[in-house]
Amino acid sequence: MMSPILGWDVGGVNLKGTRVERGAVRAVVLEPFELQHHPARLAPLLAELAGRLHGGPAGAHAITMTAELSQLFRTKREGVRFVLDALEAAFPGRPIHVYGTDGRFRSPADARRDPLPAAASNWMATAALVAREVPDCLLVDTGTTTTDVIPIVRGVVAAVGRTDPERLASGELVYTGALRTPTEAVAREVPFRGGTARVSAEGFALMGDVHLWLGALDPRDYTVRAPDGRPATREFARERLARVVCADRESLDDGEIDAIARALADAQVESVAEAIRQVCARAPGLATAVVTGLGDFLAARAARRAGLEVAPLAARLGPAAARVAPAAAVALLLEETLDGRSR
Repeated sequence: MMSPILGWDVGGVNLKGTRVERGAVRAVVLEPFELQHHPARLAPLLAELAGRLHGGPAGAHAITMTAELSQLFRTKREGVRFVLDALEAAFPGRPIHVYGTDGRFRSPADARRDPLPAAASNWMATAALVAREVPDCLLVDTGTTTTDVIPIVRGVVAAVGRTDPERLASGELVYTGALRTPTEAVAREVPFRGGTARVSAEGFALMGDVHLWLGALDPRDYTVRAPDGRPATREFARERLARVVCADRESLDDGEIDAIARALADAQVESVAEAIRQVCARAPGLATAVVTGLGDFLAARAARRAGLEVAPLAARLGPAAARVAPAAAVALLLEETLDGRSR
């Protein structure tokens, strides 16, 4: 019997981990963690999270990452190597398998020699897993910060981009998410008293405030520090949204706040729908979107607006595992790979 496999998605603002045994996700952890501010904490935190995931030594660790884009690092090469160092410090002597954007696992030594395929590899892990079950679909994964839009055709991940710049150009990466995106990055103007008002560009509110106000986001999922440092409640989200037009809680009523929030949410949905249309133009036969991530509600709205049917990945993986889909996917893929080698 194989030992458990731990899967990791090491991001710049979140650490996601899973324990996989016999083809199923048995445990999940998601820890908000801003690497830029606490780099020395990465290795001990990974070890701590591993303790939460299982009671004995893991058979192996499967890794994806996006943390290399953190402003802590001057280059992605530096970032990949830092993450690999932290993983080896956290799990000394344990087998570590690093997943790449080419859909292959490699050793940490190989990833150090050629770091760029390991950079921003998490989308490929999720897409490769989905491709095994839904051979023709569009994967739309909306997280706290970004949205991946990945075509899968006849069981093959058909993305044209591999690096983040290529993916931004192709529509396969949209830098908008359900929580951390500043409102001014979504729209230039919002409804205001029968007309429109330009939005402030002072970082007064996040899209997390929009979705919290509208009831799409649970306050417990507002895991970053709010722009004003106040709690993640609907009341304080209202105050932050008022400042989008340089107002305050005394000068705007709930209806005016609601109009601002709905306009921002709609603009965000449209930005993702536009990317879906761009990607589907290259694969016009796709009719289903598999949606996942913290912002799966946003992904679903965008997919429907673009004319696709929606299939939640949570129905296959379970809600908790779907929230950390890359970590679940990379562990399941490694288990499948190692099982195939052992036969």
